[in-house]
Amino acid sequence: MSDAGTPLISDPGFKLVRDVYAAGHQVISLPGPSAVLVALSLAGLPTDRFFFDGFLPSKQGARRARLAELAAIDATLVLFEAGSRIQNTVRDLAELLGAAREAAICRELTKLHQEVRRAPLGDLAAQADTMETRGEFAVVIAPPDPAAQMMSDDALDRWLTEALTRHSVKDAVAQAVELSGRHRREIYSRALELARRREADDGEH
Repeated sequence: MSDAGTPLISDPGFKLVRDVYAAGHQVISLPGPSAVLVALSLAGLPTDRFFFDGFLPSKQGARRARLAELAAIDATLVLFEAGSRIQNTVRDLAELLGAAREAAICRELTKLHQEVRRAPLGDLAAQADTMETRGEFAVVIAPPDPAAQMMSDDALDRWLTEALTRHSVKDAVAQAVELSGRHRREIYSRALELARRREADDGEH
């Protein structure tokens, strides 16, 4: 209970929620005007800065490209997702944002069958096949660790391949430099190689 508006958002009090969870207890939020704030209240993740991005694109390529853009934002992320896509989205999140990032999958907030799963994204992705998919989902993801490793070679190739379908090499490289933490020269060389492969494949077809 709080006498300061929506509890734990303006305080911030996420450490209290985290400690209550760690002690083996549940945290319940009474229905409020916004699932975003309810999800933040229940996630046990930092609430001093958060970025709400609504629903992700429904097609996987566009979804993965958007997640790559969100990966470097220095704030807790809040996303909405449909039950039909939540399993694939969780797997994409683990791959593109990092398996070690803490997250909470919040289902049916303020409703009878409300459920919150809290774990690193890698663990949530491993549990994806057992996840209940009925209902509406809000996904809350902790800010990136400043000491986190750079984007892997495979992840960079996938991101560049998708970005090159929509952007020039110059624009794709500029975005990749910002998101991946890798050197521009390395990324530019890789982007040129991928663009050449794409042109060769298009020519064969």
